[in-house]
Amino acid sequence: MHMSKPAARRRPGLTPAASPDAFGAAYYRRFYEDPRTRVGDRAAVRKLAGFVAAYLTYLDVPVRRILDLGCGVGHWRDAAAKLWPQATYLGVEYSRYLCERFGWQHGSAADFAPTGRHGEFDLVICQGVLQYLDDDTAARAITNFGRLCRGALYLEALTRLDWEQNCDRSVTDGDVHLRPGDWYRRRLATDFQDCGGSVFTARRAGVPLFELEGS
Repeated sequence: MHMSKPAARRRPGLTPAASPDAFGAAYYRRFYEDPRTRVGDRAAVRKLAGFVAAYLTYLDVPVRRILDLGCGVGHWRDAAAKLWPQATYLGVEYSRYLCERFGWQHGSAADFAPTGRHGEFDLVICQGVLQYLDDDTAARAITNFGRLCRGALYLEALTRLDWEQNCDRSVTDGDVHLRPGDWYRRRLATDFQDCGGSVFTARRAGVPLFELEGS
């Protein structure tokens, strides 16, 4: 697993103590936009999103409403526009700079609650966020996923095992909360079933899985 995060840097606004104004234009130019120093790009997310879209098609999970918690510079939005052109997309971000620049809705994974009548989403995306939250806040985020998601969740979080065995430490941010994978699985199991590939389907969606399709 190649985790494209700058070493010893925190992604803005993802820890409870961080200010939403702590990171601005210079940070994002360096770590997300400059080809010489950026730690991720649209191509990688487009490839990942293609896998998620194909898997959800196979599982017969329709995607009409998408929620991206910690949407950053919008790579998932761009991919979603091509893969699910009829779906609505809502990006939520804690960085005020990004909210002003891209028009994201300000909020956090732990307590985001949409306004209006439609408070549930067919696809909830949370990529590279939970490892930056302390245990209590990360647990509240997972509970919140259960309220928000009526279809599928794509969740990526760096675990202790990933840090020890799977990731490239020269480009991976290790200044995070490194928890065992089972810590996440136990909490996700309340509202989700694990389909593999970091894809989880909401139990209330009633998606049938063969035994070896999940874990």
